[in-house]
Amino acid sequence: MNWYLNLIDILILVFVLVMARHTLLRGRYFLHIFQQNGYKLNEFWYWLVQHWNQRVITVEHVLYNVIIFVLLIFLSNAVTGSAAIIILAVFGISWFGPFNYYGGEESKKPLVFTPRMIRLTIPFAILSLLLPVAVTFISYAGYIPFTEMTIKNSGLYAADMYLLAFGWVLGHALIPFFIFAAALITKPIEAYVHRHFIKLAKQKLSQMPDLTVIAITGSYGKTSTKFMIRDLLSERYSVCSTPGSYNTPMGICKVINNDLEARHQILVLEMGARYEGNIDDLCDIAEPDISVVTNVGVAHLETFGSQDAIARTKSTIVKRTKPNGKAVLNADDERVRTMADLRDDLEFTFVGLESGDIRAKNIQYGPEGMTFVITVDDQQEQEFTMQLLGSHNVQNMLLAVGVARSFGLRLTTMAMAASRMEPVEHRLELKSQNGITVIDDAFNSNPVGAKNAVETLVAFDSGRKIIITPGMIELGDLQEEKNCEFGEQVGKAGLDLVILVGQNQTQPIKEGIASTGFDMKNVKTVNSLHEANQTMQNFAQEGDVVLYENDLPDSFNE
Repeated sequence: MNWYLNLIDILILVFVLVMARHTLLRGRYFLHIFQQNGYKLNEFWYWLVQHWNQRVITVEHVLYNVIIFVLLIFLSNAVTGSAAIIILAVFGISWFGPFNYYGGEESKKPLVFTPRMIRLTIPFAILSLLLPVAVTFISYAGYIPFTEMTIKNSGLYAADMYLLAFGWVLGHALIPFFIFAAALITKPIEAYVHRHFIKLAKQKLSQMPDLTVIAITGSYGKTSTKFMIRDLLSERYSVCSTPGSYNTPMGICKVINNDLEARHQILVLEMGARYEGNIDDLCDIAEPDISVVTNVGVAHLETFGSQDAIARTKSTIVKRTKPNGKAVLNADDERVRTMADLRDDLEFTFVGLESGDIRAKNIQYGPEGMTFVITVDDQQEQEFTMQLLGSHNVQNMLLAVGVARSFGLRLTTMAMAASRMEPVEHRLELKSQNGITVIDDAFNSNPVGAKNAVETLVAFDSGRKIIITPGMIELGDLQEEKNCEFGEQVGKAGLDLVILVGQNQTQPIKEGIASTGFDMKNVKTVNSLHEANQTMQNFAQEGDVVLYENDLPDSFNE
């Protein structure tokens, strides 16, 4: 009989260990999602609502509590205590043992334990483990601390498995809600930290009166344009710029406080916005001498509500440009062009593929990149060669040229700098793989970028053309419409193979493709990027061109 009791003891212990492991992994997962949603409680709540049955209150949570209820209420006289322990432990271990929230794939943007995340994790961990640890102690010790209350069973074999199981599963289910509590607890601390770093950044800028601040905003192309401006101006000046997509108040403050030095003559900042008022907050930190607006699209339409609201927010950068400063605007975007009407004291430069003071023509593509000719005021001309691809990158270069001309740089100097520019990772990045040309546009998730990417793919004159895409998200009420339009463009492009990733997400794309008369036998729908790669490799041959258009974030799940 001892072996049987030992088996019971081991089952209880394994159950606790499995639940502890799954609780820690689940907690880490929701911290990751919260970070990906910019630490915004409203966006995190929206994500929870969208994934309620898959991730928040799952089938396992419901069924496991049903089993506890049935055993306790209806079968308490028929099932022995040891049998109940075996049933609850086996079901718990089998259901909560696996952890496949990431679909078995490595996360694309890993959780980073920044100082803010560490501050959040401490109260979150305490709250998440409080109930499970408490019920485990009570079940094993046989009494409730600070009271005279005892429970009938105690010790391993005699532990109250009903209490133990219910406590762990309840605590497990409540994990995402503890993030709200932890965020509210740390909110005063975060507010103080923000004010402190903003104060330091503003003080530092006030001590550098000769520094020229260039700020870029727009729905798309901010990061690429920022790097182009940085690389062009670095031919003659000492330039500091924000890395990657650092476009939030804390991102900008971090660069100013840690990277900006007395030797720098120019500071290039990217200013992002998800809500009205965000650009104002950024300009409160660093008001620009030169402002650049790339375009007004539908990115983050869910949070803005309308394209007009997006335009109002982006125009703030022009309104907040220092008196008698300069602004470089995309003349091909009507909403951007009209921003010139907001100020009469600024020096405006208009650029565009179709209109403006600075334009481009003769765009050509090849395995080494693209070439085009830039004209200024219909007088000066200069051929540019870049490893970057896409007409929108030509547009970004025109904006950078507009800024560089205000500093007196010559077109020949700019062309030399452009030829040395490295592609931005995952943004129409040109690669070669076993004789196949790969266009990696995995980070591009907007209608303009997707359209340009397909046009770039078609412009290659060698091999067959293949696209792999999951479509676009975060487009609000326009998401289905824009994905359908994207599908129409793909269908009209006459590609040789279309691989769609995700059955539900890509349905509007499939409908758009079908509406063009495209042979649907050349459209394959798969469930993962891994499966898409296998399908492509089975089809592709040397000389073919493959476009990876968009890669959905870890927080997205059908």
